[in-house]
Amino acid sequence: MPKTKKYMVIVESPAKAKTIGKYLGSSFFVHSSMGHVRDLPEKKLSVDIENNFTPEYKIIPSRKKLVSELIVDSKKVDAVYLASDLDREGEAIAWHLSQALEIPDKKALRVTFNEITKDAILEAFNHPGPINMPKVNAQQARRILDRLVGYQISPLLWKKIAKGLSAGRVQSVAVRLIVEREKEIKEFKPQEYWKIAAELKIFPGDVQITVDVETFTALLQKFDSENVEVKNEQQAKDIVNELQKAEYLVANVKKQTKRNNAPPPFTTSLLQQQASTRLQFSAKKTMLIAQQLYEGIDIGKEGSVGLITYMRTDSFHISEQALTSCRKLITDKYGKDYIPEKPNVHASNKKGTQGAHEAVRPTSVEYTPESVKDFLTKDQYRLYELIWNRFVASQMKPALYAVTEVEISAGRYTFKARGRELLFDGHTRVSGHEMEKDEQILPTLDKDQKLELMELSPTQHFTQPPPRFTEASLVKTLEKMGIGRPSTYAAIISTIQDRGYVKQEKRAFYATELGTLVTEKLIEHFPKIMDVKFTSHMEDELDKIEDGKIVWLDVLKEFYEPFKNDLERAVGEMKSVKGTPEESTKVCTVCGQPMVIRWGKHGKFLGCSAFPKCKSTLPLDEKGEPAAPETSDQKCEKCGSAMVIKTSRHGKFLACSAYPNCKNTKSLTGETTKVEPTNEKCEKCGSPMVIRFSKKGRFMGCSAYPKCRNIKSLPTGVKCPKEGCGGDLIQRRSKKGGIFFGCSKYPECDHIAKELPDTTTDTVKEE
Repeated sequence: MPKTKKYMVIVESPAKAKTIGKYLGSSFFVHSSMGHVRDLPEKKLSVDIENNFTPEYKIIPSRKKLVSELIVDSKKVDAVYLASDLDREGEAIAWHLSQALEIPDKKALRVTFNEITKDAILEAFNHPGPINMPKVNAQQARRILDRLVGYQISPLLWKKIAKGLSAGRVQSVAVRLIVEREKEIKEFKPQEYWKIAAELKIFPGDVQITVDVETFTALLQKFDSENVEVKNEQQAKDIVNELQKAEYLVANVKKQTKRNNAPPPFTTSLLQQQASTRLQFSAKKTMLIAQQLYEGIDIGKEGSVGLITYMRTDSFHISEQALTSCRKLITDKYGKDYIPEKPNVHASNKKGTQGAHEAVRPTSVEYTPESVKDFLTKDQYRLYELIWNRFVASQMKPALYAVTEVEISAGRYTFKARGRELLFDGHTRVSGHEMEKDEQILPTLDKDQKLELMELSPTQHFTQPPPRFTEASLVKTLEKMGIGRPSTYAAIISTIQDRGYVKQEKRAFYATELGTLVTEKLIEHFPKIMDVKFTSHMEDELDKIEDGKIVWLDVLKEFYEPFKNDLERAVGEMKSVKGTPEESTKVCTVCGQPMVIRWGKHGKFLGCSAFPKCKSTLPLDEKGEPAAPETSDQKCEKCGSAMVIKTSRHGKFLACSAYPNCKNTKSLTGETTKVEPTNEKCEKCGSPMVIRFSKKGRFMGCSAYPKCRNIKSLPTGVKCPKEGCGGDLIQRRSKKGGIFFGCSKYPECDHIAKELPDTTTDTVKEE
């Protein structure tokens, strides 16, 4: 009897593995790599510049055990299917896996799919291919370029400005956009202007006219056929006085039917923009939830199902099968009047579009938002509904509007009124009707018809500066300028905030003082790196590498020589801001010495002039004054004073406002920073274990520290809810000081939760 062949499948995540596993037979064993298994080590450049920019890849420390297990398992099978995502990053993961596991070329089979459905998976596994090395090389080129810039400019910033700063080939250009917008806003000088609106109705003597609208509004446009510019109140009053005496007649009526075409389906950037505008999701949150919808959601009897196609794409392309299904649903659900004669084709308007990829769409329109709502979290449902509606709307007929434009004479002055009325809702039945500014319905009007003036309303206005970037407008601008690619926007936006270069208030981005300083230094000394056109050019070069049109090493060599020259000049010419501290009028409350203004990685701050004997510091606000501490509702249990929120290198904490007389501190959760006793004994030395506090949260450590350094996670008593995991949830702390609960088996299990699940119920649903 012939031996049954066995196959290994490697994907990036456990969720994806679970969904794919149910479509493959018992001969297939699906494993998760938990993302990348090899990368450039963090502690050094890890690129041999002198040896053709050879990258020095190493197994990621947290993946060593996993890689060892995969190596053993890979030798037991007849073939290894590398089923990572279909973009550059996914292709690189497949290649790194093949290298790390030392899989022979004949045994390494690459499969890609745009959606995780049974048909798509079986089709992909029936037609495997080799690893796409041009795509891998494009990813390598990007990784090395970013490493060269980041690891060689950042130390210069540490030396000249403050430790902990960073520069990035793309992130720094994104910061520049925000900094320059901030400068435009500050330098903007508003100009006064006035609008004059007339409220009109049909003249009562025109009895032959059927009045279907009481009044309508027209705006003053011209004087003697020239555009009117009303610059001040007095001019407005003079015009109003003249208009009060004028006779109002309909001078011209223009009627037409206008089409509002169906919107295209979502690309990555359009999805991020719409999710930001409509759902108030950050780009990072949007991509995280989209990843969950793509990899698979358990929808009851069907098990885990991928609900959307791959979410990193810049293409509007839709498969024939998806188009057919969508058109049938529209006919059945909304009627044949909503179906165009031929499917709508939305041409891509961007260079470098990956035509083989599809737009972001539901894997099946039969999975309506309502039909899967009970299986989704609130945010998953909202994003899925947005994607489903957009896709269905993209294949519907245009909306039709009756548009009427009326010119009204008032002596030597001309007013204009515009009316719009929906005739056929078309795609707006699903996508929603968007009101136009000053939209109104006009009465039936004819040329030379008399109108009665009801009221004239002069209103003062001022020209406005350009608006601050929101996530939606920043993503749109990055895409328009060719800075980065849609798959990188979320990371870019997250990074520039984490670095303290920009801050977000009421969804708008503000450049910080630190961000402005770093940007100015980089523009002065690295003009090419900070040039938008050059950054866009490099993205085009990476696209050409992927297409196999140019050699990746040639791109690196062309880039590095001028960059190296700029770097050498900057080392000698960039002026340091660490020199003599600025004087201030403030006195240290700890030792009584004068305070001085210094630079740190978060911008300017007040520090004691007696440093390092006295390490007292105070943050500064935007006006250069000591920032008022954040208040809390807690009282100090030692002296009764109010507790305030302060920030250290470990994150935010509570401190007594009576400092230095009272030095009591707590964590934000109200726990003291002193050790807490436990009943446990150290298994290494027998000393009592105590509860300690670190920037990563509470943990259990040996009381004999530093002689004994035994530590272990503090158990919560709650098991990880991820199916088949078996780990425990433990308390951790994020870089920003927030507390969350993660699985003790990380990185093998990446489950996290903001709160501990309710263990009194059988099921857990996070929102």
